[in-house]
Amino acid sequence: MLQHPPAEPGMREEDVETPALLLDLDAFEHNLDLMASLLAPTGAKLRAHAKTHKSAVVAHQQMRRGAIGQCVQKVGEAEMLAWGGIPDILVSNEVVGPKKLARLAALAKIAKVAVCIDDESQVAACAAAAEAAGIRLTVLVEIDVGAARCGVPPGPPAVALAEKIAASKHLIFGGLQAYHGSAQHKRAPEQRATVIAEAAEMCRRTVEQLRQRGLDCPIVGGGGTGTFLHEAGSGIYNEIQAGSYAFMDADYARNQDAPPFQQSLFVLGTVMSRSIAGVAVLDAGHKAVAVDSGLPLVWQRPGLVCTSFSDEHGKLEVRDGATPALGEKLRLVPGHCDPTVDRYDWYVGVRKGRVECVWPIGGRGAMA
Repeated sequence: MLQHPPAEPGMREEDVETPALLLDLDAFEHNLDLMASLLAPTGAKLRAHAKTHKSAVVAHQQMRRGAIGQCVQKVGEAEMLAWGGIPDILVSNEVVGPKKLARLAALAKIAKVAVCIDDESQVAACAAAAEAAGIRLTVLVEIDVGAARCGVPPGPPAVALAEKIAASKHLIFGGLQAYHGSAQHKRAPEQRATVIAEAAEMCRRTVEQLRQRGLDCPIVGGGGTGTFLHEAGSGIYNEIQAGSYAFMDADYARNQDAPPFQQSLFVLGTVMSRSIAGVAVLDAGHKAVAVDSGLPLVWQRPGLVCTSFSDEHGKLEVRDGATPALGEKLRLVPGHCDPTVDRYDWYVGVRKGRVECVWPIGGRGAMA
């Protein structure tokens, strides 16, 4: 059920109904501008990952600041963006099943869309969906560059799959998807650099082998908030798929030499109880913030530490003696921004203590 907006423009931040998802607009806009400035000298383009924000409004903000398009993980996310006027969308994931592929192909009537495959059976499936829709569908080959999740091996297996795509009159070979997800959170910077150098070399060899077979490789895509400067500086990646950079979270902040972006996303909670000495309890628990990457942090209150969460309660230990007042509002920094966003229907955009805007999160729950 769509929830009623917890705020309206003009109200004070302390009057926002909680739990609420806050977006600090100054920090958010700083992050978008910083990413554009960091990528500009590399020649790599930003295809921002919408699995993080799930909002056509945010996507438009990113594209006004230099992003060439968006990538998503699910057809439902692609639909949300296309219906919201985003013109260039890559499903940076495999889509299996005729109904889902038909939905994706239908979007080609209103946007440029592409999808990834890592199995030759999907060539025929994608071609059938494209033929039925009367379009030519762009298809990328996903290669496994070390994440051991999806993707064919780089080199000859990837080339063979690309040739099958190129041979179909209903498909267009679009390039390589080469994302290394686990590299984003390797804590030591030298570890991240080594892993991405290896991934880039796999891509380089595969692109050369494609060229030898007469196939251009328009896109070599991947990269994320933790490693994007390595991919962008490799000379082989030309699309960067960072998403969390716009918001940031506590887990990225744990990286040594953490990404140079500001924390812009918060969960706002209210102190609902302080009946136990040295403890404050918020009205924000598991339903309000994802804990798969650890408990959240209390923003700019080092004396308050999250110790345990349940469905509706967030328990804080007061370590400096400064117990917050009953009804006091506190900002939490989520451990993982992507699944935290998926709990909400609205962003509450704030600037200097006032609500400036309320934006819908149209892709919430888009699991298919």
